[in-house]
Amino acid sequence: MRPTPYVASLRVYEPMDAFEPAEQHRWNAIPINSLTGFEEQARSLRRMITADPGALIVDGSHILEIADKRYVCPWSTAARSWAAVTTFKNTMPSSVVRYFIPPQTEELIEINTESMEDKVPHIISANWMIPPRWFSLFDPTERLRGRNEDGPFTVLRTSILNAKNRCMFTHESVVNAFGNGPIEGEIADLLAWLDMFHPESIVECDYGGLAGYLEQILINDGLTGLEDDTSIEDIQLSLLGLSNGDGAQAGMGYERLMSRWRKVAAIEQAF
Repeated sequence: MRPTPYVASLRVYEPMDAFEPAEQHRWNAIPINSLTGFEEQARSLRRMITADPGALIVDGSHILEIADKRYVCPWSTAARSWAAVTTFKNTMPSSVVRYFIPPQTEELIEINTESMEDKVPHIISANWMIPPRWFSLFDPTERLRGRNEDGPFTVLRTSILNAKNRCMFTHESVVNAFGNGPIEGEIADLLAWLDMFHPESIVECDYGGLAGYLEQILINDGLTGLEDDTSIEDIQLSLLGLSNGDGAQAGMGYERLMSRWRKVAAIEQAF
């Protein structure tokens, strides 16, 4: 079982030559069959209960090999930890933050922030819900699903060029329909993030443990399981409606998508 079964991830894998020689040596030493996903989640779980500053620990990475070419997605632990702390602090009154993040813990996270190896994180995570904008980066033909030792899985994978073009189309469709605002801003931020990486990179959305919850929900609804997950098709239908000025079509696709994932998100309340 996955250590953190409620986490989905959006990852960018850059080709090996995008990294410095020392990093290339480090990433080449990782066997392609290493359980990097399990190890990353296990470390994440430990950090929830101990002061384990990512900036002080040698980081790992996820590895892909396609057509004999190796692609690397560093865990970017230090950068992600610091970003998470910053986001949390911005959502809470300063007088309250110290009760959740003791000063000594924050100091540990801040250590060596100027020398963090991955200023731009290669991974974005989401808990209990996959943001609709993630699905807009992919086509149904780029979906991989099946079962492994952790249970059912779904992985979406495409080139960063495809992902950026689709993200631009999504942004344009949303702006034309609704103008600038929070949703448009989130899509613009996603595109800006993708722009940071090597043009030959690979973009991957991994449902993680959410695949198991989603499959059970689909079965409970009388369907066969993950084979009936149409999240990409639903967001495509919604975007097509927006681009054509068809509000009914746009709403139908979006509601079909969200009605499915709201049931997954509701599982959090059962714990």
